[in-house]
Amino acid sequence: MGPADLAQVLQPLKMLALAQPNPNLLVGLNTADDAAVYRLSDEQALIATTDFFPPIVDDPYQFGAIAAANAMSDAYAMGGEVLLAMNLAAFPEDLDTSILQEILRGGAEKVLEAGAVIAGGHTVTDHEPKYGLAVIGLVHPERILTKGGAQAGDVLILTKPLGTGVVTTALKREQADPADLEAAVASMMRLNRVAAQVAQAIGVHSATDVTGFGLLGHALECADQSQVRFRLRLEAVPFLPGARRYSALRMYAGGLGRNRDYFGPRVTFAPEIEPADRALLFDPQTSGGLLLALAPDRAEAFQAACAARGQETWVIGEVIPGSGIEVVI
Repeated sequence: MGPADLAQVLQPLKMLALAQPNPNLLVGLNTADDAAVYRLSDEQALIATTDFFPPIVDDPYQFGAIAAANAMSDAYAMGGEVLLAMNLAAFPEDLDTSILQEILRGGAEKVLEAGAVIAGGHTVTDHEPKYGLAVIGLVHPERILTKGGAQAGDVLILTKPLGTGVVTTALKREQADPADLEAAVASMMRLNRVAAQVAQAIGVHSATDVTGFGLLGHALECADQSQVRFRLRLEAVPFLPGARRYSALRMYAGGLGRNRDYFGPRVTFAPEIEPADRALLFDPQTSGGLLLALAPDRAEAFQAACAARGQETWVIGEVIPGSGIEVVI
């Protein structure tokens, strides 16, 4: 669902949450964050989130692993670890059940990689396959990472390249180069666990994961909740192989236009930035990276610690006083 429609349908729930606040609900509908967080004790808080979607790649195992990584990413964006997950699956009656078996195997092995377990789930019959997880994690109540908290002077770090939306759309149109697709699948299957663990160890001010609202949508949510302005540098933003070419060919997922319509009025682009590059910054991502705001004197240590564990990082901008987002060359 697009951001405008989502904001509308959630309004009654937000009103109820405001009318009946729960002191143990540390993160809920009152703030548009990546997962709910509920305090269990002074030392532990529960993270709860869910996500599922139809196939974006042809291989059932890869689809299951990507969907699982995407669902667990919300827990990592809150600075937590995943404990367990429940399968959520829809499957047509006229498809071979071995396909669903592979989807579930891909998801289960990705959850195992995260140090967690699949504890059950629910399936329904549907005309189109869909798969994802309901995820439970843990975080210390005083170490929750949220979208708010970015401070003027912070640097902005991204942990995965952009472009999964245009690459998978090219696949649907049978125009994706196999090497480009392979790179996109590898990126989508990578967990955000290492980046989250390093963020907890080094200390960051703000965090979110870049998914359906694209880089600019999620960055704008962070800027709004932090009451600051984000300045992004296009030349520093990493893109998946082929992404800029597919964007130039207008291989756009439907969500890109909805993101641009909703978030675009609050984004200022340098005039020399090409339309295809502007579009990529609105590209809806699946299992994208973390976007982190942290003090400049911690950025080098963060990047070094990530590199030591095989996690790529890119400094893509900085936080300045003001509101909204500006994109410069």
